[in-house]
Amino acid sequence: MITASLKNYRISPRKFRVVANMVRGKSVMDAKNILSAALKKAKAPLSDLIDSAIANALHNHKIEKENLFVQEIRVDQGVTLKRHRPVSRGSAHPIKKRTCHVSIVLAPRAPKAEKTPKATK
Repeated sequence: MITASLKNYRISPRKFRVVANMVRGKSVMDAKNILSAALKKAKAPLSDLIDSAIANALHNHKIEKENLFVQEIRVDQGVTLKRHRPVSRGSAHPIKKRTCHVSIVLAPRAPKAEKTPKATK
């Protein structure tokens, strides 16, 4: 298993999951193409994370990127920064600045076996 992770990225997990769902199960090359055309803020860190996982595959396992696909991508909630905004009559309203943890698992795709024609009787 080839893994890479990103911790405490300052974007809501709900927003990051939208982009993560676009590349789940795709080949690495397709995922990079999809992210290059995406219009969300989370496309840049996810693209960098895929590049990191590809580098891990090449350096640690000697696997080329043409054979890899996104087997699993998980977006979890990180630490929530709690701030307050002053409102009328001296009170305060809470602001929750959410972060997320992202982990990605790449796997080599099994080579497709060629179909042999069945012998006819």
